[in-house]
Amino acid sequence: MNDLAAEFFKCTDRERAIFEAGIKLGSIYHQYVGMPISNANVDSAEKAIMEGVKVQPFISDVSVRIRHDSLKSGKETYSYQSLSGEMMDVKISVTYGDETVTARMSYIEKLNYPLMYLED
Repeated sequence: MNDLAAEFFKCTDRERAIFEAGIKLGSIYHQYVGMPISNANVDSAEKAIMEGVKVQPFISDVSVRIRHDSLKSGKETYSYQSLSGEMMDVKISVTYGDETVTARMSYIEKLNYPLMYLED
């Protein structure tokens, strides 16, 4: 691996993988929350988010699911809504050096919060 920025990080490969995972989840949240969403575009929105994340450094796997049950039904002109953190379930794997971590952003009902956390 040729990481030109490695000299700026005073940490282990695992710590760097965790750092990168946090940056990526934060960027997904802040880039896509507020995006207009409806039943008509939910599948393409999931794919667009995944494809956007895949080009970022050190991503080894990504899955994005928008909770379809949280979408309004109907075909009226004004039936779209804005994507919120509560609607997203994102899982990413980041590999740095020999270390791979899996991080997730998922709505945790008992916290009433879209939590970003390490899953593995």
